[in-house]
Amino acid sequence: MTADTRDDVVLDIQGLRTHFTTDDTVVRAVDGVDLAVRRGGTLCVVGESGCGKSAMARSVLQLVERPGRVVDGKVLLHPDGGGGEPVDLAALHPTGREIRSVRGREVAMVFQEPMASLSLVHTVGNQIGESLRLHRGLSRKEARARSVDLLERVRVPGAERVVDSYPFQLSGGMCQRVMIAMALACGPRVLIADEPTTALDVTTQAQILDLFADLRRDTGMGLLFITHDMGVVAEIADEVAVMYLGTVVEQGPVDEIFHDPRHPYTRALLEAVPRIGASRSHRLPTIRGTIPDPGDQPTGCVFRTRCPDAVEGLCDTTVPPVTVPGPGRRVRCLLDEGPAPATASGGGDTVPTGKETVDAD
Repeated sequence: MTADTRDDVVLDIQGLRTHFTTDDTVVRAVDGVDLAVRRGGTLCVVGESGCGKSAMARSVLQLVERPGRVVDGKVLLHPDGGGGEPVDLAALHPTGREIRSVRGREVAMVFQEPMASLSLVHTVGNQIGESLRLHRGLSRKEARARSVDLLERVRVPGAERVVDSYPFQLSGGMCQRVMIAMALACGPRVLIADEPTTALDVTTQAQILDLFADLRRDTGMGLLFITHDMGVVAEIADEVAVMYLGTVVEQGPVDEIFHDPRHPYTRALLEAVPRIGASRSHRLPTIRGTIPDPGDQPTGCVFRTRCPDAVEGLCDTTVPPVTVPGPGRRVRCLLDEGPAPATASGGGDTVPTGKETVDAD
């Protein structure tokens, strides 16, 4: 990472690998992910279901359930202002005091299914107030008052009533707002949102996206937003990372990803988006095949079995290196005609990527 970008990054994920070990095989759910979340910025991670997006997000906070575990890589949480040494969350014990002091206070997460994540036997106020009492030392009365303020902040009507309600008494959109209020309770510097709009109608989805934009602007927090909806990405993202089978195959600024996709998988995702005004006789493009079993990944390029441009004898034998087609861009494709592969060390000229300085062969 170059000196001019270090102060801008709050969460730096380097070479993250999360594996699930079974009796028969090792499932590489996250297989060498490099990402950076910037202060006041939104990084969207996109891809089909089963690409490892949620596993990556849970790995940041050491929330991976057994038999999964983080086996390699770093998750560096940088202090405010860029001063001092960052904390490597991946090196902390999953149930230790240190990581529990980070969860909810420094890095918070909005989970994918609010009705599955909220307790049905505790009131909304008790669940929001729990982190306030734990991390901020507030009394029950103070925590309840703060919970009402948080519910009003996320635009919950009748917050004084809702704070004493149970989740099963609320709609899906209302529960999603409660989840966001819980995540914001202690003013985290990084918010991870795991497909928070998937189960919502389009009107509620638009309201939630507007809420995220307002919160990011007002608090300056970094937002790691996970989704498979390219329309959502176009609306809120500053940067985009495209994941496939546990690997980031392309990343860069949102405008460049949408207008100049370099990886065949990125192009296929964009082509599959319905377009207003398209002919009714026009058949919507689809990506052929399905995601391979992560426990039995293809040799060479992981996307080659579904790629229309795959070259036999090349794509099935060689793992694509990272190329840098421009500032802030990174692509893993043997067919990409970008500059020389990015490497961790060695001679040659330095190539700025926007996140770090890498050496080109």
